[in-house]
Amino acid sequence: MTKKNTKQDYFVLNNMLNIPVNGEIPLQYDKEALRCYLLAIDKQILKFNNLDEKINYLIKNNYIEKELLDLYTDGDTKNLSFISQLYHKVTSFNFHFKSFMAAYKFYSQYAMKTIDQKWFLESFKDRVVFNALYLANGNEELAMNLAEELICQRYQPATPTFLNAGKKRRGEMVSCFLIDLNDSMLSIGRGINSALQLSRIGGGVGVNLSNLRSAGSPIKEIVNASSGVLPVMKLLEDSFSYSNQLGQRNGAGVVYLNVFHPDILAFLSTKKENADEKIRVKTLSLGLVVPDKYYELIKTNQPMFLFNPYHVEREYDKPFSYIDITKEYDRLVANPNIQKTKINARELEQEISRLQQESGYPYILNIDTANRTNPVKGRIIMSNLCSEILQPQTPSKLNNDLSYQEIGTDISCNLGSTNIVNMLKSKNFGKSIEYAVRALTTVTDTEAIDEVPTVKKGNQLYHTIGLGAMGLHTALALHHIHYGSPEALEFTDAYFLALNYYSLLASHKIAIEKGETFFEFDESTYADGSYFNQYLKNNFTFQSKKVADIFSNIHLPTVEDWENLKEAVMRDGIYHRNRLAIAPNGSISYINETSASLHPITQLVENRQEKKVGSIFYPAPYLSNDTIDYYTTAYDIDQRKIIDTYAIAQKHIDQGMSLTLFMRSKLPEGLYEWKNKGQLNLTTRDLNRLRNYAWAKGIKSLYYIRTYTEDDEFQSVNKCEACMI
Repeated sequence: MTKKNTKQDYFVLNNMLNIPVNGEIPLQYDKEALRCYLLAIDKQILKFNNLDEKINYLIKNNYIEKELLDLYTDGDTKNLSFISQLYHKVTSFNFHFKSFMAAYKFYSQYAMKTIDQKWFLESFKDRVVFNALYLANGNEELAMNLAEELICQRYQPATPTFLNAGKKRRGEMVSCFLIDLNDSMLSIGRGINSALQLSRIGGGVGVNLSNLRSAGSPIKEIVNASSGVLPVMKLLEDSFSYSNQLGQRNGAGVVYLNVFHPDILAFLSTKKENADEKIRVKTLSLGLVVPDKYYELIKTNQPMFLFNPYHVEREYDKPFSYIDITKEYDRLVANPNIQKTKINARELEQEISRLQQESGYPYILNIDTANRTNPVKGRIIMSNLCSEILQPQTPSKLNNDLSYQEIGTDISCNLGSTNIVNMLKSKNFGKSIEYAVRALTTVTDTEAIDEVPTVKKGNQLYHTIGLGAMGLHTALALHHIHYGSPEALEFTDAYFLALNYYSLLASHKIAIEKGETFFEFDESTYADGSYFNQYLKNNFTFQSKKVADIFSNIHLPTVEDWENLKEAVMRDGIYHRNRLAIAPNGSISYINETSASLHPITQLVENRQEKKVGSIFYPAPYLSNDTIDYYTTAYDIDQRKIIDTYAIAQKHIDQGMSLTLFMRSKLPEGLYEWKNKGQLNLTTRDLNRLRNYAWAKGIKSLYYIRTYTEDDEFQSVNKCEACMI
């Protein structure tokens, strides 16, 4: 490139990637865009003569926490010998970004800048060092090991941790929060304040509205006084819009409502495009809590009764969310003291599908499935902004001055992900998992959310974490395995079996070291040993030689290994009440040069809309003539293959997974055998079938429904039917 090129050259080059040349995908443009971008970034990085000068500058100007460095320097910032060794080790791996998107995402979203935003103060290597120092919490050996895991991209902390670790001016390290509201103005007021504070310091907030009395309910025995859940939704949306994390991350929230709540139809109507502006919510996400009884009523076409939480709580002496609707349904119907409304379940099902077609919402939480497989004491009542966190909560009781008469327990999400592609290359898979668990343990042990006592209490009692994975489709493509095939399902089964075993092993080891288990461990299925029964019948055996060869360097636990772990856990306990969850892995998957979560890729060359700059094009990770045939996109796959993949992984995961479904407005002919010949448009009936299929397969939650509408006039590599590289 010549000196005449402008700052925008790299965007132009990157956009050229999306235009096929003689039937070929011109990947070289992305590499050239990356080179030009890094040259431009290099001119914006504040340079220092040596490490001492750099560290002292960062401390003096309040960019880095001196207290963190003191753990490794004995309080003397001139003694940087260990930090120097850590930098040397990280540098030795010679890390390079593999795509323009990866570099752009890092420098636009994660890299620390001067207060005036004119200069970058760190590279990817620096961010890795500060993450390793923070997550090791003074343990030099662990810091060295974590630095290797991070720079080799085997483990990736979630965005809040990766963004904030080591920084003086920062938000919290946790990804999201879940809070429960009780049926009182005191709880609603406290909840709105909690939403404001949590959005300010961290990120996404899930709020349970199922306990709130429905519209027209009595207030102080005055009939038709309550306005129901909709005004509370508007208050929450305004709170999230106002409060964000230092302007770096927009506030975001989701509200969950049980399908048996009388406000269910009004709740869904808030997301319709033609909804009245007085009730419409634009940025708030919606989630439904769906008991098994709902699916039964759809199947039998019996009348569906909705129950007013106001009356249910008075009859059962506990909030609506803590009632097992499936178990109690007939008694609720027969109880004359409970106000109820009759609707048709199939009509509600159609309404849900129509809204998912239109907006992608609501999320679906199959609450009985989640609770049936819950290994610990308590009831799961809701989920989070990405629908993968499934942990029990307990309600609070408030005094009239909003102080706590009894502090319940709410949830913070301490997340991180393994990169499947790189984990398969680990010299010691079990140790890599242990280091990831230890990193997450530091987050849960050091983060105290004082602003919301219920979240703080839950974190202190249960030490919950959510270790997940990303890069499944990339790993499959690199090994010439088609997504959703029997080989792919066996691959998925083996990986998550190993992830579960080694994370349990690590949690047991940490419990021994700390001399502590999670609260009420003795009332869990870990304590009585029944959790392990599913693994004590047969050894895992590979049916595919190809998959067996891929896992040849990873020891998969035998029945004897599980027996030994069962005995050890029953004797000593584990430290974390919850360990595993599969997040959607948005931005961090780009930086890791791998496919997001367990989903198929969405396009061979993804068109990502970025604020301020417009379109950035991202080729599928490791896209080549060798992998292109194995990169069938999510919109061109029978969605049951995605559900099957998640169902296999779910067997080994104690929490949930962010399972997105991808639908074209025009479906490829023959993709679903239930489609009438020539009927290629997406219908509500298709979504009904898929949701019921997911429930039957044991899926705990469905995240978002993404619909892709093609522009027939737009030329792109995704239109190129026989593209090569």
